[in-house]
Amino acid sequence: MRYARVSAGGRAVWGRVGETDVELLSGSPIEGDAQVIGTVPRDTALWLPPVVPPVFYAVGMNYPRHIAHAGAAVPDRPEVGYRANNALTGHGSPIVRPAGVEGRFEAEPELVAVIGRTLKHATHDDARAAVFGWTIGNDVSARTWQHQDRSFWRSKNSDTFKPMGPWIETDVDALAQTTTLRVNGEQRASFPTGDMVFDPFDHIVEITRHITLQPGDVLWMGAESTCQLEPGDTVEVEISGIGVLSNPVHPEGNHPS
Repeated sequence: MRYARVSAGGRAVWGRVGETDVELLSGSPIEGDAQVIGTVPRDTALWLPPVVPPVFYAVGMNYPRHIAHAGAAVPDRPEVGYRANNALTGHGSPIVRPAGVEGRFEAEPELVAVIGRTLKHATHDDARAAVFGWTIGNDVSARTWQHQDRSFWRSKNSDTFKPMGPWIETDVDALAQTTTLRVNGEQRASFPTGDMVFDPFDHIVEITRHITLQPGDVLWMGAESTCQLEPGDTVEVEISGIGVLSNPVHPEGNHPS
C-alpha cells in the first residue's frame, strides 16, 4: 500500500495512492483506520512530505564506499544525528539554493524508514515490526557551510534542503532494492540500497536503548554517492519498489512562494 500527504482544498490531507487516483483519507493511517472522504487525480496531486515527523533522525557515513571516499573510519556501532522539519519539502517542489552558497551543493539519495509505533528497548524483531513503511529522501548539503560551521544547522537544515516522498510504501523489501540518482535524466549514481554498514533495524535497536521512538518518526539511512546540483537542474532519486522523488533546483529569489 502507498500512503501520501497531498494538498486538497488548501489543507494537508492523507491519501491512499492508486494507479490513477489518490483516495483522500479522514486521518493518518499510521495512527489507525481512516475513512475515504474523496479522491483527486494522481497526475494533478500536489505532493507534500509524506509525513511530518515528531523527530527527524539521520544516519551519516553508513555505506562503505562513501566512508572510503571521505577517508573516514568505519563506525563500530550505529549512531544517529538530527535534522530539522523546516527543511522538508515534497515531491515536485523546488530545492532552493540560497544566494550565499558557494562551492559544492550536493544531492545524497537516501532510503527513509517511517516508524509506525511507540518503541523502547527494541529487539531486532521489534524494530522490523515497528517500521510502518519506506519512503525516499534527498539529503541536500551545502558543503562550504558544512565545513565553516560547528554544526549542520544551515548546511543540511536550510529550507527545502530535505525533499522527501512522494509516498510511503508499506509492502516492499526495502533493503533488496537499488537506489539510483539522476540529474536532468543522466544517471549519476546507482548502488544496492541495502549495502549498509548498519541497517535500519540496527539503528532502531540502538536508538531505543536511550530514546523512545514515536509513530511518525523518520530515520534517513545515508547514501553511497553524492553529486553536484546547479540551479536549473532537476534531480531524481529512485528506489526500485518504492518510487521516484523528483525536484527542480532554483536559485534563491526565483522560486514559487
